[in-house]
Amino acid sequence: MKQFRIIVDDAHAWAPYYPSEQVVTASDYLQQSESAAKPGYIINLCSGLEYLGTGYYCSLLGEARGEKVIPAVSTINDLHHFEHYRLFDIDLRQMMEAYLRAQQKPEGDGLELLIAFGKCRIVELAPLARSVFERYSAPLLRLSLNRQDSGGWQIAGVRFATLQELDEDEQTFFGDCLDQFCKRVWRRPRARRNYRYDLAILHDPDDALPPSNRTALRKFIRAGNEVGLDVELITAEDFGRLAEYDALFVRETTVVNHHTYRFAKQAEIEGLVVIDAPDAILRCSNKVFMDQLLDANNIPRPATRLLLRDQSVDFDGLERELGFPVILKIPDGSFSIGVEKANDRRELEEKLGAMFRRSAILLLQEFMPTDYDWRIGILNQRPIYACKYHMARGHWQIYNHAAASHRAGKSETVGVQFVPREIIRIATRAARLVGDGLFGVDIKVSGERAVIIEINDNPSIDAGVEDAYLGDELYRIVMSDFLRRLDQLRR
Repeated sequence: MKQFRIIVDDAHAWAPYYPSEQVVTASDYLQQSESAAKPGYIINLCSGLEYLGTGYYCSLLGEARGEKVIPAVSTINDLHHFEHYRLFDIDLRQMMEAYLRAQQKPEGDGLELLIAFGKCRIVELAPLARSVFERYSAPLLRLSLNRQDSGGWQIAGVRFATLQELDEDEQTFFGDCLDQFCKRVWRRPRARRNYRYDLAILHDPDDALPPSNRTALRKFIRAGNEVGLDVELITAEDFGRLAEYDALFVRETTVVNHHTYRFAKQAEIEGLVVIDAPDAILRCSNKVFMDQLLDANNIPRPATRLLLRDQSVDFDGLERELGFPVILKIPDGSFSIGVEKANDRRELEEKLGAMFRRSAILLLQEFMPTDYDWRIGILNQRPIYACKYHMARGHWQIYNHAAASHRAGKSETVGVQFVPREIIRIATRAARLVGDGLFGVDIKVSGERAVIIEINDNPSIDAGVEDAYLGDELYRIVMSDFLRRLDQLRR
C-alpha cells in the first residue's frame, strides 16, 4: 500500500494529536526534492487552500510529483466556486426532519455540519456527509444548511475546515475518522510480500444478487496475490480512499445513478486501471442504447420496437409484427428485473401502463422461448468462459424473482472451445462495440438463429458456476489482465 503522509501548516497545528513520522510541515514538503521520497498518498490539512496559497501549492506540487493528494487541486478550485457546482441529488427535508425528531429539538432555520473524511457526528445526516465528500473529497469540510421559506432545506455553503478551528470534541471526532481512513498511519505495517500494484475490489456484502459470491472474491484476492497484486475489498464507504490504489475492479451491480458509476468515474480521473470503465457502464446499463448500437452494426438481435410514453401505441401493428407473447423491458434493469412478459393484448396494455410510470421509454421484443441462454464471458475482446444458464423451473426467465430467494435455473459451464463458432463470433463482435473490459454477452439460439439478448458490463463470476470448467485459472486470467494493463500504463 502506498505510504501516507500528512501535511500541516506547522508543528503546533498537530499538537493535540499523537506524534507521527508521517506528519510533515508544509515548508518541509514544498522544499523537498522530487526524488526525496517515493510518491505516495498525501492528506493536505493546511489552512492556506486559497488560490496560490501555501496549502494550494502543497496539493499542486504533490500532483506534479506523482502523489495522490486529498484534496486535489480540482477539488480546491471547485469548492471555491461552490455556487456553480451545486450538484447534490439528495432529499434534505426527510433527513433533516429525522434529525430534528431524533434530537427532540424545535425546528430551526439553519445547521452547520462538520464532515471528516465523509463522516459526520449526526447519524441521520450520514448519507448527506457521504454525498458531499464524494463530490468534494477533502479531509475536513464545514457544511451550512438553511431552511427555505417553503419549509424545505438547502445547502447554503461548503468550505474547507482547518485543524486550528476544531474544538476538543471535534478534534476527537477528527482523530477517530482519520484513524479509520488511513489506519496504516498509526500502525506498523504487517510483514508481507512486496506487491507490484494495489488493486481494490468494490463489493457490497449485503447485495442479495452480487456479481461474485464470497468464495469467488477470496479466489480473486488469492489469484491477484499470486501475480503480484495486493488486493483489498472495499465498499461504498471507501470512496475517499480510491487514490490509494492503482486499479479498481467493480464487483457490485452497476447503475449509472449510483455510487458504482461514481467510483468508476473517479477512479478513471485518478488514473487507475478500471474494470469496468464508466463508459462501459453507461453503454451496457441502458437497453435502449444497446439495441440501437447492435442494430447500427448489424448484430443479430430479437425483433424490437421502442415505445414512447408520450405517443399512442399501435397495438394492432405490434401484434402483427411481434405476435404474442411479447417481452417488455425497462431500459436500465438488471438480473432480469424490469423485464415482463405479456401473453395477450389486455395484459400488454396493463403492463405498459405500469411500466411507463417508471420509464419514458420501453423496449418491446419478440418472445423467443428457449431452454437456456448462452453467456460468453469476454475479457480484452477475447472469450474466457462460457455458460449455459437454464430457465428457472416452471418459469420463462433465468431468474424467478417471484420465487423465494430469487431462485435461478441450473447452470452448465463448458470450455470456450466447445461452443459453436457462430456464437463465439457474434459475442466477440458485440463486446468489441463497448470496449475491452470484462463483459458477459447473453445469446439465445432458436433453430439456426442466434441473437444477442444483452451485453452485461459486470457479468457474474461465481465460485461453482462460471469457474466450473477452468477453476482457479479463471481468476488468474482476470488478475493477469489487470497486471498487463498496469504494466502497460506504467510504460
